[in-house]
Amino acid sequence: MTSFLIEATDMTPGIKFLPEKLEFEISGESRPENVRKFYEPVLEWLESYKNHLLTAKPNHAEKLIFKFKFQYFNSTSAKFLTSIIGKLDSIKEEIMPVEIEWYYDDPDIDMKNSGEEFSKMFSVPFRFFSTPNM
Repeated sequence: MTSFLIEATDMTPGIKFLPEKLEFEISGESRPENVRKFYEPVLEWLESYKNHLLTAKPNHAEKLIFKFKFQYFNSTSAKFLTSIIGKLDSIKEEIMPVEIEWYYDDPDIDMKNSGEEFSKMFSVPFRFFSTPNM
């Protein structure tokens, strides 16, 4: 399965999906002008990756750790993040363990609260990390 990489901009997050290393990260700011156009390829890649895992029969001792490191995301982006976490939740339920690491700037309690709200919606476990000046 090929990697999926998008460089961060002032308006869009960086996407780093390296399946061969089991490294998955979305970071930065998410307020693209066309949120659907930005996130649909991400969702399509995750669906392809899920299908790949179904046929590859991964080692169940392995775990996907998916990192979210946002400074900001708008409400429209939140809808797509819900879809992304939903896909991760289905991978956890059907294929292999998945864990989400949610990073937030130390003083940004709103970002922590957003992660906590997402964690209540799905069965995939979340771990929260406060970082100074992310």
